[in-house]
Amino acid sequence: MKTSIVIKPQNLAEVAKSLNRLLADETVLYIKTRNAHWNVEGPDFHAQHIFFEEQYHQLENFIDEVAERVRTLGHYAEATMKAYLELTHLTEQTRDKNNSAGFIKDLLKDHETIIIHMREHIDRFANDLHDQGSSDFITGLITSHEKMSWMLRAHLK
Repeated sequence: MKTSIVIKPQNLAEVAKSLNRLLADETVLYIKTRNAHWNVEGPDFHAQHIFFEEQYHQLENFIDEVAERVRTLGHYAEATMKAYLELTHLTEQTRDKNNSAGFIKDLLKDHETIIIHMREHIDRFANDLHDQGSSDFITGLITSHEKMSWMLRAHLK
């Protein structure tokens, strides 16, 4: 059944396309955070192992919320690694050391990249595409990523 929420179909398609890029970013960040959780080494291993676990659980929720927002708009959520790697703004990481500071710096950079890209869409979604719901949705998600960034940043002081 067609979505009928007083937003033009082409606008819904544009928002869904942007949200699928966000879904790709969230998924790549989730995998990178899992990598940190599994592979961190050093004297702070136990604390960082737990910290990264808390972070990836939050990202799991973001992934689900973004995918469900795409479906709410009447479109399909991307769901393949190939699509995620084609759509993401992030890069896969390669590292020589698996220390917590290195992982934290990489993850912080990725959170900030996601925040910047979401900020670019707040007004676009609301004003150009007439989707205040999606604008509000990503505003809330920005707040969550900002808090996660603060937590990461605090580990580097």
